This record gives sequence, structure tokens and C-alpha cells, in this order.
Amino acid sequence: MINVVLCGGSGTRLWPISRSFMPKQFIKIFDDSLFQMTIKRNRELCYKEIIVSNEELYFIALDQLEEIGAKDSEFLLEPIGRDTAAAIALSAFSVDPEEILLITPSDHLIKNQKAYKEAVLKAKEFAKEGFLVTFGITPSSPHTGYGYIEAEGYDVLSFKEKPSLEVAKEYLKKGGFYWNSGIFCFQAGVFLKELEKYAPKIYKTSKEAFLGIKGDKNIKRVPLNKMEKIVKKSIDYAVMEHSKIVKVIPSNMDWSDLGSFDSLYEHFPKDSSQNAIKANTVLENSKRNLFYASSKRVICAIDIENLIVVDSEDALLIMRRDSSQKVKNIVNKLKEEGSELVNYHKTVYRPWGHFTILEEEDGYKIKRIVVKPGKRLSLQKHYHRSEHWIVVSGTAIIVNGDREILVRENESTYIPIGQEHRLSNPGKIDLVLIEAQVGRYLKEDDIIRIEDDFKRDENC
Repeated sequence: MINVVLCGGSGTRLWPISRSFMPKQFIKIFDDSLFQMTIKRNRELCYKEIIVSNEELYFIALDQLEEIGAKDSEFLLEPIGRDTAAAIALSAFSVDPEEILLITPSDHLIKNQKAYKEAVLKAKEFAKEGFLVTFGITPSSPHTGYGYIEAEGYDVLSFKEKPSLEVAKEYLKKGGFYWNSGIFCFQAGVFLKELEKYAPKIYKTSKEAFLGIKGDKNIKRVPLNKMEKIVKKSIDYAVMEHSKIVKVIPSNMDWSDLGSFDSLYEHFPKDSSQNAIKANTVLENSKRNLFYASSKRVICAIDIENLIVVDSEDALLIMRRDSSQKVKNIVNKLKEEGSELVNYHKTVYRPWGHFTILEEEDGYKIKRIVVKPGKRLSLQKHYHRSEHWIVVSGTAIIVNGDREILVRENESTYIPIGQEHRLSNPGKIDLVLIEAQVGRYLKEDDIIRIEDDFKRDENC
């Protein structure tokens, strides 16, 4: 059995913790990220994984796989997202038709590993018999943020959209209704036949995209011109709601998609006043709140109840706990304003390491740059800024025009506007430097790549 790990998504519902280019599956909300937990959980059941992601997240995934000692993962990189039907179809085309695929999102929390394993093994039995299998979570509350599956035993009767509170209460009262987990299990060939039957256009364009894939065994890249032709649709809408061979495995695996801060509150330990805390706090007469901080600031609260307070280095979110589903409204407003707060944190991860924006004003920007041992940035130039580099720790080899120089700790160099340059770390420890950019246009898209080890576009 192969685990297909769906690893895209923009992470808007947990903003500002989660951003488009650092979505929730990679955030260390717990000891491991949700992505790492997914890989560990399913490596006990599957002999390999295919991770469906995009170029921007690929290097973050590689770093996190390395952290947990996971090797030999296969990647299928999409230039743009076309939802789960296409992602699964591309994966299915890449394996033997009789291969059983376990489809799992990378951003779910599952606490009851024993129940999860039992459910997967039962699903595998049905998959061998030629069924499409989904997993239904026994509901613990009339949740309005999930779709529901109506079932009789293992037989699916219908799929239900996210209900109103009144309808959700009726589902629980009636029984036979389960939360739709978004986890699936089936033979690759069986899924493709059902896709061709119920969504022939997606089948056709996905097959054409697969035939255009470039790369090697471990990294396959889908061409943009082929991916653009695929209709954006989920597996539920494209196949599961229409197919006549669907089974559901009910389970009490203690599952959550952590789709809101309210659900995060439910899964965090509480203090004596029922506050869920992952931050430095000083509290006075405050109850049933969630305090979460990725910054080092101390959060002080007096006489507040049922609030969510989320503090990051560049954004602060405060709301009532029962309003957590509205975070996407704020994200949409920021998108309309063209704010980079939707996409990036102050710390941005790159295949060679990462950088943190320390200060930014009109005409200058100051960064702390960390380059991993043996890595180097692209050979590049800028049309609108000059750069001053000061090495804080480690040793740098710097290409500066027609010169190659060795810059040590407490030494510096200057890169004029338009000068070709490159930064490399030849050492065995992290290279840390401070970069001061000066110019009237300081956005990341003022990068003209001449040569790049990672074959990236200009802005990533």
C-alpha cells in the first residue's frame, strides 16, 4: 500500500500562524509538525509515500523529512493547485493499477493510533475487493465546519454539505451520520475508472498532464501548460458523491482537521481556568481563552473570557472563540490590499536555508540570512538595490562581479546595483550574516537568476 500525502493548501483558517508559503501542516504546533506526524503514522502501514505538493513547499517538506529521518520519499510537484481530484489522479496514473493507495491530507491530527490502524486495515480489505473507501469519524458534537456522510453499516447512502447547527443536531439525534474525514483508500485503477466515468474531462486532462511529467524517480514535475487545463474539483464532487461502489469505515480515531482556532483550543491542555496556552502569559481572572504566540512577547490579560489571542512577529489576531470560522474573511481583505502577510512570515524558508526580516522602512531593508552547510544561493543580480553583507558566524565564499572572495566572521562586502553575485557556505556549520539592502524597490521579485542549483523561478 502506498500513502499519497496531499500537501498543498493555503492555510488561511489558522492565519496568522499559517501562511500560504508556510501552511499549517509544517508549523510545529505540537512537538512534530502535522506533516511529520502524518509521515510517521502512515509509514507503519505503507511501504512508501508519494507527496503531492508544489515547488515552494517542496524544500520545507525535505527539511522536515530529514528531521525525522524519513528517506526516499517520492514527490509529485504541481505548478498550480487543481484540488484533490487531479492530485489523486496524477498519483494514480504513476503506479500499477492494482496498487492500493491510502490518500491522506498532511494537516490532520489523529490521536488514537490504534483505532486509526484498525480502520485503515479494514479499508484495505474493501479496497482489495474493488471498492472506493472513505473514512467516517463518529461525531462528538453537532459540528458545522465538516461535511457529513450518511451510512447504513459500511454502505454510504449520501454525502452531506456542511450543515446548519439545527441540521447537525438532527444528524446526531438520528444516528448513522459521520464527519467526512477526507481520507480515502482504493486501488489506483478502480479510482481512475470511476473518475473517467463521472468526470471524464478531469480524467483526460490529468492523463495528458501525467504524460507530460518531467523528472526522475523521486521528483516528478507537472508542466504548467498541462496543469492549467485541468478543472479544479475535489474528489468528493468529482467521484465519491456519484460512484455506486463507495464504502465507509466508521471510526473513533480522535480525529481533527484543525480547521479553526476553536478546534485548536479543544486539543490543547487547559489550566485551572480552562485557558489553552502556548505562549508566555501573565493572566488575571481570565477564563476559557486560547493564547498562542510564535513571537517572544509576553501576553498579559485581565478579566477576559472566551477569546482567541494569536500573536506572531508581524500580526496580532483577537476574536471571540465562536468567531474562529471568520478568519478567512480577514485573510480575503488582506489579499485585496495586496498584503504579503497572507503569504509569508518574517522568517522565510528557502532551499538553501532561511532569512528573517529584522527591519524594513522606505529605502532600506535589513535581513538575517542563514545558509546551510554546503549550500549556495543562485548566481543573481538586482536592478533596484545594492546590498551590504556582514558575516556574523561561519565563513562565506562570495562571487562579487568577476571576483571570488572568502569572507570570514566580522568581515563584510558590498554588492553594487546590477552586479552579478553569489553567496556560498563551504563550511560544516551554518553561515549567518546580516544583509542591508538599500534601494527604492526592495521586493523579492527584483531577483534576476542567472544560474540556480534548485531550478527556481525568480521569486522563490
